[in-house]
Amino acid sequence: MSHKHHHQAIQFSWVSIIGNLLLFGLKLWAGIVSMSVTLIADAWHTLSDSLSSVIVLIALKISRKPPDDDHPFGHGRSETVASVIVGSMLGFIAFHFLIESIQKLIKAEGAEYGSLAIWVTVVSILVKEVMAQFSIRIGKRNKIWALVADGWHHRSDALSSVLVLVGIFISGSFWWIDGVMGILISVFIGYVAYQVLDSAISALLGEHPGNDLLKKVQEICNSTAKQEVHAHHIHVHDYGDHKEMVFHIRLPEDWSLKRVHDLVDLLEEAVSTELEQQVTIHVDPLRRE
Repeated sequence: MSHKHHHQAIQFSWVSIIGNLLLFGLKLWAGIVSMSVTLIADAWHTLSDSLSSVIVLIALKISRKPPDDDHPFGHGRSETVASVIVGSMLGFIAFHFLIESIQKLIKAEGAEYGSLAIWVTVVSILVKEVMAQFSIRIGKRNKIWALVADGWHHRSDALSSVLVLVGIFISGSFWWIDGVMGILISVFIGYVAYQVLDSAISALLGEHPGNDLLKKVQEICNSTAKQEVHAHHIHVHDYGDHKEMVFHIRLPEDWSLKRVHDLVDLLEEAVSTELEQQVTIHVDPLRRE
């Protein structure tokens, strides 16, 4: 990621933090006035967006630190760790407000919505969707997955506000709609948390490089060597901005060490240039029949 794009991502994180804090105050005020657990839950969901943006901001700064003795492959995975933290926060929020919504239904408590709740909710939907669009686009363009996760956090807030708005308009006919909408929002937030955690944890544990990448490596190697080198046992270790690829090839056992060394250097340079990854190749002997 270029310095310009990194700076852009940091700037947007600050905008996100400030915007979410303002929305949190508006939603909490409207929720208290309306005595609505749904609006209050939505407000705390928005505050969690601010906290997640702070985490992303810290991760972005850490990820730019150069490799050191303790972290020879750099600090790029700090962004993935940030995604795990953001996802865990979403899961906690979902569980907390699921319990509160169920308790409200048990106690047969309704809500008293007014024009304040409507306008605050509409503003929240528009602002949060704009934030989501920018965060997801910037994150995908620069492969900052923590920023993409933060964008989905914004979008989950926008969609939960849509549910709140629906609940406001039909609350006059159904006293229980506030509690039911609170449950639906909790389930939705929980699902988003699952998606964020599933993606981040999978990346930390290590993923299959994908058949397309395996085929591409084999094509580059065979084309560069001008013969079949049997590229196999291909592994990719993703450290954010830095990626390490290790794989095996087979070369005739009667080749000289210098010939093997020269070809391996060519293959490593070709694959590294084409796929933008640090490449290490292990050679297995290929016995002639």
